[in-house]
Amino acid sequence: MSRRILVVAHNHPSLHPGGTEIFAHDLTQAYRDEGCEVMFLGATNAIHREPHPGTAFQATGENGDLLLWSGHFDRFHLSQIDHYGTLQDFGTLLTEFRPDVIHVHHLVLIGAEFLALARRLLPQASIVMTLHDYYPICHHDGLMLRPSDKQRCTGATPAACHSCFPEIGADRFLLRERFLKTHLAAVDRFVAPSRFLRQRYIDWGIAPGKIEVIANARPAQAAVPHRHTHGARTCFGYFGNLNPWKGILPLLQAAKLLHGAGETGIELRIHGGAPFQSEAFTTALDKALAEAASNVIHCGPYRRDEMGELMAEVDWVVMPSIWYENAPLVIQEAFQHRRPVIASGIGGMAEMVRDGVDGLHVRPGDPAALAAALRRAAGDNGLWQRLVENIEPSPGMEDCARTHLALFDRLKLAEAA
Repeated sequence: MSRRILVVAHNHPSLHPGGTEIFAHDLTQAYRDEGCEVMFLGATNAIHREPHPGTAFQATGENGDLLLWSGHFDRFHLSQIDHYGTLQDFGTLLTEFRPDVIHVHHLVLIGAEFLALARRLLPQASIVMTLHDYYPICHHDGLMLRPSDKQRCTGATPAACHSCFPEIGADRFLLRERFLKTHLAAVDRFVAPSRFLRQRYIDWGIAPGKIEVIANARPAQAAVPHRHTHGARTCFGYFGNLNPWKGILPLLQAAKLLHGAGETGIELRIHGGAPFQSEAFTTALDKALAEAASNVIHCGPYRRDEMGELMAEVDWVVMPSIWYENAPLVIQEAFQHRRPVIASGIGGMAEMVRDGVDGLHVRPGDPAALAAALRRAAGDNGLWQRLVENIEPSPGMEDCARTHLALFDRLKLAEAA
């Protein structure tokens, strides 16, 4: 079957190395490796680039990727409000490239209107959308967390959303939901990287038969050796951006509790920066880091190609997020390098990490529970060895691409029938 694929994401990993952008870009290359003709379209705005006159598109200079400069975007409705510029440029791209498959990974900066436009201009194309988070469901940056008390939300209704945002009426949330569901109806099939996320969208109203579960993957990488030590496995690593939802503050508090209790042998290495975060959070983070004991080391931001080198320094990886993470790349990277993971036992994290099998679950946002898990992990070498032996091979990017391509072929066959 003909396979000309347009992959669409809300940013480019060279500008914003988030998990969704990285996975979408890696999957693009895997499609190419399978012989497909593929174009990657990422979006950006004034945070990373300035607009170019005459067109919404820019080039990245890498693999023929395109960037959409999207400075006019309605984040509440996930709507592209530049109908005269951006949407017309979208139309030109679609009619000139004429993809057989449009694989969308996010609507932020792209806009829900893109789905309806693609369906109108290319009625024979298959539109597939991977749901990486909960943005269509939740106005709070897709976190499904209450802004006031950070309690996790189990479902969205106009009344419940209004209680989170009292300044926005329930009627506006109802219109938002109807607007998004109307445009999402153009999608032929949704992909969810976790069963948990799939169920959230079913609860929201997406038909179960339209959502398939396909796990994300990472490009193959040889595991780095474990640390040479004759003692306990006491070095823990945190990898990723530092923000209020990743659980870094409870983790630092846990380390402080351990040090206060006389546990001085545990080392915590923090890898990551805090770009685009609020002053309130960065102030709290700076204070927590300043008050941390000497066995807490903030190593700063890192590049993707440094992951193996940094992973070689730690025995465990800690993923203490307080929101319903879907399919964190950090967990896959940890397992690639045969490091057991201590993760919050919620969302997709609880699916990826098997409690007591290849990692440990902890109660999210609870410094005392985190401290207890770190103490248990550091004090039992037999536990570490058993968890390492139970780590299963990570999903390969080649197999992931082929699973997606098989889905695309099924959609084409169903249309032909």
